[in-house]
Amino acid sequence: MSAHRRAAVLGSPIAHSLSPVLHRAAYTGLGLDGWTYDRFDVDEAALPGFFDKLGPEWAGLSLTMPLKRAVIPLLDGISETAASVDAVNTVVFTADGRRTGDNTDIPGMVAALREHGIQQVETAAILGAGATASSALAALARICTGEVAVYVRSEARAAEMLEWAERLGAEVRIGDWADAEEALCAPLVVSTTPAGVTDTFGQGVPERPGTLFDVLYDPWPTVLADRWSARGGAVVSGLDLLLHQAVLQVEQMTGRSPVPLAAMREAASNALVTRS
Repeated sequence: MSAHRRAAVLGSPIAHSLSPVLHRAAYTGLGLDGWTYDRFDVDEAALPGFFDKLGPEWAGLSLTMPLKRAVIPLLDGISETAASVDAVNTVVFTADGRRTGDNTDIPGMVAALREHGIQQVETAAILGAGATASSALAALARICTGEVAVYVRSEARAAEMLEWAERLGAEVRIGDWADAEEALCAPLVVSTTPAGVTDTFGQGVPERPGTLFDVLYDPWPTVLADRWSARGGAVVSGLDLLLHQAVLQVEQMTGRSPVPLAAMREAASNALVTRS
């Protein structure tokens, strides 16, 4: 038996989150039968009050939108990785009572690409410029030796991505969304857009595509991912990202390793089948 410890994912909305499925599968595989992992619908206004009620049994929290920046003032410190994009998706409560924040999305993206054989690329492209795009740019700053083309809809988004590029030390070229299909010729394409946005790009997939990293996972496959696979290109899914960032969260919250990635993947796949 292990001592009772608690963890949870917070966000709003949160009912769709697969994090409980992933973390509970990890706990089972690690033999942590005294650990529980829940989900709570918490918005920015309610976050400070939620923190105030946490007891010593709490080991950590996973955070999704809209809390990744709102949580930072409530913490005692954040990692360099989290600071690089001003976003925290992981909070760990230490034995001495400190609340520390990290971002596992960035190394999670790198790990997901590595699992698919992508260690380094000369150039890459990002579709979209929202919150996930900044994490994608931070990940690419670690593995891309040359230019990253970012296709955006507005001048404001373009300015934001250029600011992130300067902070991250990445070489970025901004492209207009009207020309976004040009991105599909890059050796690595990261699509960070909401469901349906890239559906019309399916016909623009080149004869010999490189690798597509589509951060969506439900519904899956996306039209773009399906067309990409049909052309023989490699596809990394949002589920791959979700898994690898969750593995890092479990490691930090429990202090245990190796985390059972295969069991987590199976549990997530079964949950998605049940949903459909």
